[in-house]
Amino acid sequence: MNQTASKTTDRNLLQIFLFAGTLFTSAALMFVLQPMFGKILLPLLGGSPAVWNTCMVFYQTVLFLGYLYAHYLSTRLSHHRQILVHLGVILISFLALPVGLPQTVSPPTESNPTFWLLGVLSLSIGLPFFVVSTTAPLIQKWFANIGHHTSSDPYYLYAASNSGSLIALLSYPFLIEPNIGLSGQKSDWTVGFVMLCILIGGCAFALWKAQQAKEEFDESSSKDDELSIFTKLHWLALAFVPSSLLLGLTTFISTDIASVPLLWIIPLTLYLLTFVIVFSKWHDKVHGWMVKAQPIVLLPFLAYSFINPAVLPYWVDLGIHLTAFFLAVMVCHGELARLRPNTRHLTTYYLIMSFAGMLGGMFNTFVAPFIFNAVYEYPLMIIAALLLRPGLNASFNGGNKAWLKQLILPAFLIIVGLVVFFSVDDLPQYLDTIGVGLILLAGLTYAFRSQPITLALMTGILIFFTFGLHSMLSNTLYQERTFFGVLSVRESMLTNEQGQPEKYREFYHGTTKHGAQRLAADVSRMPLTYFSRQGPIGQLFAEYEKVNTNWEIGIIGLGAGTLACYTKPEQSWAFYELDPLVVDIASNPKYFTYISQCNPKIKMVVGDARLSLEKEPDHKFDLYIVDAFSSDSIPTHLLTQEAIKLYFEKIKPDGILALHITNRHLALKKVLSNHAENLHLASLIQEFKPQKDIPLVVATDWIVMAKKPETLDLLKQSQLGSWQKLPLYFDIKPWTDDFTNIVTIWK
Repeated sequence: MNQTASKTTDRNLLQIFLFAGTLFTSAALMFVLQPMFGKILLPLLGGSPAVWNTCMVFYQTVLFLGYLYAHYLSTRLSHHRQILVHLGVILISFLALPVGLPQTVSPPTESNPTFWLLGVLSLSIGLPFFVVSTTAPLIQKWFANIGHHTSSDPYYLYAASNSGSLIALLSYPFLIEPNIGLSGQKSDWTVGFVMLCILIGGCAFALWKAQQAKEEFDESSSKDDELSIFTKLHWLALAFVPSSLLLGLTTFISTDIASVPLLWIIPLTLYLLTFVIVFSKWHDKVHGWMVKAQPIVLLPFLAYSFINPAVLPYWVDLGIHLTAFFLAVMVCHGELARLRPNTRHLTTYYLIMSFAGMLGGMFNTFVAPFIFNAVYEYPLMIIAALLLRPGLNASFNGGNKAWLKQLILPAFLIIVGLVVFFSVDDLPQYLDTIGVGLILLAGLTYAFRSQPITLALMTGILIFFTFGLHSMLSNTLYQERTFFGVLSVRESMLTNEQGQPEKYREFYHGTTKHGAQRLAADVSRMPLTYFSRQGPIGQLFAEYEKVNTNWEIGIIGLGAGTLACYTKPEQSWAFYELDPLVVDIASNPKYFTYISQCNPKIKMVVGDARLSLEKEPDHKFDLYIVDAFSSDSIPTHLLTQEAIKLYFEKIKPDGILALHITNRHLALKKVLSNHAENLHLASLIQEFKPQKDIPLVVATDWIVMAKKPETLDLLKQSQLGSWQKLPLYFDIKPWTDDFTNIVTIWK
């Protein structure tokens, strides 16, 4: 790294604390604002992909523009003019305070809300978010010119910035959200932003004073070589791959390993931690260790997480993925820190990093879901990270076309793999042998740790050969990917009541099952899983058999369409489903026949259920069923006090609200018990467990509510199941559109 020697001996620690504190505060405010404003928007616009895609584009674009502004300001204007211009921008940003939606704002009801949302985001938080986004590069650039003895290498301050991001990330779900409502969060964020502006003013004063005390050093006269296009592209790649890898791993573990709420926090925490480490004083020693450890961890990573993932418990598998991810990002970010330029190019460096991060996010958010039907961007970025290991340049600059020699072994393995795939007729018979061979090859990769091309290509061949093998041997009939995740239909075998093998199909969203159907003609209309006739919802329909002939029924959540087989000819049913692909799969008799056999004319309403329900007339439904909480990412806006009030506005005075609350991780009954108490609703709960082993009938939890206690008398007195009064819980704060927190209901 070529650095200009320090020209002063100023060792004032207060200056370090001032500039580091400013960067810390700025990053913390950014990481609090994004989830906070998402919660503000959720009740207005629901959880449609258009909303979150638009927010993602807005945040990434403004962040990039902030870095571009900092680059332009610091390279085109004198220090005094930089200060004046930036203070002017800060003063203008006060017009948007306090942050929040204008009181009179309302989304369009008929047209696409994208442009409306961009406008609202720009007016509500655009200016403050822009100011926050400029801080990291601009404040470090200012520090480089205040004459401190560390000014020649101010990059260690980036560790303070990422520490702020890390602490805010962990504080929001575990400290801020459980204790402060949205209105309080908005007020506190505004106070924090004002404090940040004061700190920026302090940094500006330090720079102004330093420039008055000495002749300004003209950086443009530096003799440093100009940045080559290769250097810029190298920085771009070193920042792009970890950004994409972060999102890819987050999607992969929630899709293929475990659906656990807040699991996404772990990869993001590790990602931010890498920045803290690589820009710290320990970087030089740590980077060497990370480079050596990466190929060592690669062997168990390939062997257990891809070749034979069923061997280990999911939490061990998750730990291996996280370790491999951390090492890959540490190596990339370590190289990025090692190659940091002279402060003359500081803002260019951060601008490229910002642009690469934006590209990584956009690739995973907008490109990958449309070109891949599974999370293939994750292994692709693992391979790319291996290519970026130290030594790649030497492969191309070593003469005698050294990089071509590194292609020989991968090319040989590709030929062998193709021969195995197309010449062996009964692959399952040789599965153990193939598995042992793949594991041996995974071990062999370590021998090529100093040859990035061979190491990366061998790893890629192993991973994608394994993917192909698993796909060929799997029972997946259909798999597709949308913004909401990976949907799949799988076919399996069970032993029926007569002891005979029988085919059945299951509908999965990631690792969460959303329905199943037996294929034999005599049982194909039988509701299964959470919706069995023996279970709570089956008991409800059975107990009200004589009075529900003309019921109007609404249901949030379609799944495989299982509930459709409870319909009667005189009833009117409507399903509210957010993901249109779920409607396509459930309605296609090639996969499931509940709808085609039981009620092919059933009404489907695609879109956010709460927004769709607001358009329905009051007192329309006799029964309203909410089935949207079984996955890891529950739509909290469907479980707030305002949502419960909305349901009862649309339900008849003697109608029933039924909520499916089966969830492996969250005690949702606590939230609903609180609502029932505060809204004076009658409520019953049944935590159902099958009395005998019935195929595909599972344990499930349901709650029913009504305005009048007598409405639920049939269930309360039922001999079919054990309905109990919903107990009271005093350790939970009411969930509203202003306050929700899943940490307090963790099982």
